[in-house]
Amino acid sequence: MNNNQLSHEEMFDFLEAKHELYNRPGFIEDDPVSIPHKFTKKEDIEISGFLTATIAWGNRKMILRNANRLMEMMDNAPFDFVLNFSESDLKPFESFVHRTFNGTDCIYFLKALKYIYTGKDGMEALFTGNEDMKELIFRFRTAFFEPEHPGRTEKHVANPVKGSSAKRINMFLRWMVRDDGRGVDFGIWKSIKPSQLYCPLDVHSGNIARRIGLLTRKQNDWKAVAELTENLRKFDKDDPVKYDFSLFGLGVNEKF
Repeated sequence: MNNNQLSHEEMFDFLEAKHELYNRPGFIEDDPVSIPHKFTKKEDIEISGFLTATIAWGNRKMILRNANRLMEMMDNAPFDFVLNFSESDLKPFESFVHRTFNGTDCIYFLKALKYIYTGKDGMEALFTGNEDMKELIFRFRTAFFEPEHPGRTEKHVANPVKGSSAKRINMFLRWMVRDDGRGVDFGIWKSIKPSQLYCPLDVHSGNIARRIGLLTRKQNDWKAVAELTENLRKFDKDDPVKYDFSLFGLGVNEKF
């Protein structure tokens, strides 16, 4: 299937039908979004969501296992832990590993989050503004690495200004910003509009988007993210990223 075979109306109906199929609570159980769904406090959802999104690559069972372990290490109270940890409280995190994200990275992430909540008015404030979300992601990243930090840890927060697709940050932003009442995304960040978001792009969604004619760029980089999102805005300018469910579901569940 490609865009030449479908009219605008047919493509709209196709994307809407797949969104309807996949954007529902049953989606949560096997997805990283299940981790922040364990919490109700805004800051707990933010911190658990951000840390989970950070390690959300590779085997999904491993992602969920390691994200759950992180939450347990923070006594299942991530915001309280981030605000109040002592140096000795960080010792157990030295052994944390998820692929290339290791204890050194994990400990810095906790320190950076503390810095952001105590000195920068929290995560939402750093992503709020009239600039394009690409620039706001860069602003967040810059603030995140203001404290002294290991150079190796910088690779774990994407930089779209340097061309990264920033898949995991865009996924995290989708969780925080979209508020459609369907039970998957949280919609707890009210100062950011869903129309500002960019579609998370990974191997699955990229392959599907190319197959159905929504993406021509071959690399999965920021230019591809921008192209895909611009095309999705033709079908819903106020909430283009809802079609992430369509593309992801087609790629993972239907082997489309």
